[in-house]
Amino acid sequence: MINTITSSQQAMALEDRHGAHNYHPLPVVLTRGEGVFVWDVEGKRYYDFLSAYSAVNQGHCHPRIVSALQQQAEILTLTSRAFYNDLLGTYEKYITEYFQFDKVLPMNTGAEAVETAIKLCRKWAYEKKAVTPEQAKIIVCDQNFHGRTTTIISFSGDPDARDNFGPYTPGFIKIPYNDLEALEEALEDGDVGGFLVEPIQGEAGVNVPDEGYLSAAAALCAKHQVLLLADEVQTGIARTGKLLACDYEQVKPDILILGKALSGGTYPVSAVLADDHIMEVMRPGQHGSTFGGNPMAAKVAMAALDVVKDENLTANAAHLGEIFRERMENLVSQSDLITNVRGKGLLNALLINDSPESDTAWKICLAMRDNGLLAKPTHGNIIRFAPPLVMTEEQLGDCCSIIEQTIFNFNQ
Repeated sequence: MINTITSSQQAMALEDRHGAHNYHPLPVVLTRGEGVFVWDVEGKRYYDFLSAYSAVNQGHCHPRIVSALQQQAEILTLTSRAFYNDLLGTYEKYITEYFQFDKVLPMNTGAEAVETAIKLCRKWAYEKKAVTPEQAKIIVCDQNFHGRTTTIISFSGDPDARDNFGPYTPGFIKIPYNDLEALEEALEDGDVGGFLVEPIQGEAGVNVPDEGYLSAAAALCAKHQVLLLADEVQTGIARTGKLLACDYEQVKPDILILGKALSGGTYPVSAVLADDHIMEVMRPGQHGSTFGGNPMAAKVAMAALDVVKDENLTANAAHLGEIFRERMENLVSQSDLITNVRGKGLLNALLINDSPESDTAWKICLAMRDNGLLAKPTHGNIIRFAPPLVMTEEQLGDCCSIIEQTIFNFNQ
């Protein structure tokens, strides 16, 4: 029998007792969400300024997406890929035309999509570039975050994600982010098949590369016959004020990795997109997923992408992002506690004037929670802000005021 949760303390105690301690959540227990708002067990309302790490770009429980999920759940949820279903082909046509690629390989989670892209890149490297058998290499960047599977943490620089989980998967060359000289040097290795990069490093604290970095990196990859793999799981689907962050420099990656907001936060859906000359190396039995491409995922993803287009969420993110950064830059000039603001669209971060080992950013987030806004620190002294893209200008102004007053009244 399932007991009804009646208090936040009860819910947190249950997780502490029965769940693995692999997360350190902000102490707030949420029970309902709608649009830009969430409510805790006691009924207090908050602005959500994290959006489940950009999974709910369309806002919590968007009625069109929820309706698509409910309708399909009553018809057919899963067939596996042992059989055809009547929605997958429609979805594949829809998403490939939406993002302008020839083919899509559907998966479930962002980490699965990254793993799929790695496998696809390696297979292409052997069969199309003829790199040395079993020696294909992929270039990655310092401070990357692509997930927490065994292969992905093998090239992570985060000791919490990596330490004591070895032995690690070989085949990766790590270079500094936003460093074209390092990339060009690494590309001299003839066994390199791909360059895996986040157009903006979200988990690292919203690291925005120099203007021209992505376009120059794409040109270098093309020169050396190396695939550019863009991980847009967090930055894609309107979050940064463009449909894809790569669009800021008119870069079309060879392999595009999507997830999170692909379902509007209602269901795990991810995708790897590429053109025929790359995707054709995948043949029956060489990769798959029981749930990947299931009918419910297909229906939900189409509804989620329709919402992005129909509600002009890309333009809204660009517009509100400019307003947010202007307000926060003014805050930086008035407070010694904040040293910088950076970001694009509605993916932004405040840098706290403290060391990564301090708990100042955490305490600020607790104070913002008390004032009705939820955000979370990353890398110790950085607070990431990523509200749902359905936010209005009036709501954003209210949120900026909460952040400002929290900083002005903060007492370390």
